[in-house]
Amino acid sequence: MALCLALFTLAVTAGNRGFLAIGDWLTSYRSELIELFNPPKQRLPSYSTIRRVLLKLDYGQYSAALARFFGIEPLPGETLAVDGKVLRGSYQLETDNPDSPPHPAIMLVSAYLVERGLILEPYPVDRKTNEVKALPAFIEQLALKGVVIAFDAISTQKNLSAHH
Repeated sequence: MALCLALFTLAVTAGNRGFLAIGDWLTSYRSELIELFNPPKQRLPSYSTIRRVLLKLDYGQYSAALARFFGIEPLPGETLAVDGKVLRGSYQLETDNPDSPPHPAIMLVSAYLVERGLILEPYPVDRKTNEVKALPAFIEQLALKGVVIAFDAISTQKNLSAHH
């Protein structure tokens, strides 16, 4: 999976759009890519294998990993859409499991860089609080100047807005 994602990322960065173009790019740079990645049996995955891997991909996690890797930061004048999300299935209700004590769901505050279509690395919300109280800390951590931040209605409470 890692090799497929690396090849896909390089191919798209090189300007290839679509799986056939990616396949042509893989063929054109085959020897350089094999030297760079040293894959098993000295063979690269086909474009159809890369396509199958991408169909199973969590695009939010992929985008956040790319933003981390490239150190992507919002620029003045860009719009950052911010929202809290609960990770589905991350809670544990049962109390009779000695290996996993009951716990509430994991909540993250995520930020989407509208102009460039990128998701920044999610910010974990402390279990003892909630999305509304976590947003000011998240925004302070970003330490942005001149960036427009868009919230959903829950984050526009008077007492939250007055402090920041």
